[in-house]
Amino acid sequence: MNTTPEQSGEGRRRRRLHSDEFKANAVASCMQPGISMAAVAMANGINANLLRRWVQSAEMRPGSVVPDAPPAPKRQGANTPTAFVPMQLPAKAAAADIRIELRRGNTSISMTWPIDAASECAAWVRELLR
Repeated sequence: MNTTPEQSGEGRRRRRLHSDEFKANAVASCMQPGISMAAVAMANGINANLLRRWVQSAEMRPGSVVPDAPPAPKRQGANTPTAFVPMQLPAKAAAADIRIELRRGNTSISMTWPIDAASECAAWVRELLR
C-alpha cells in the first residue's frame, strides 16, 4: 500500500503517511513535459499543495536526480486508466457565432449571436435568468 492512515481510537481523521517510493513516483510524474501537478495529484489521491511541496523539496536537494516517471498509477475502482494527452489547438477558433438553445417544458428557444456582441448576449442571458 502506498499510503497508510494513522489509527486513532477517537475516530478523528489523521494525516496519512506516504512512503518514500510513493513520493518519488509522484514527483517523477510531475517532471514529464506537459503534465500538470494538479492532474498528478488527483491521480494519486493527494492534495496538489502537498505534491508541490514534495517537488520543491526534491529540487532543493543537492545532487538529486529525479528518476523517469513510472507508468500512471491505477486508481482503485477505476474501470479505465486515465492519462494526460497533449493536443495542439488551431490558432483561430472556427466558431463565428454564439449559439444558445433553451428548453423549458414544451417551449424551445434558439438564439444565434455574433461573436463580437458577446457582452450583449451575456446581458440578455442574465436578464432572462432573473
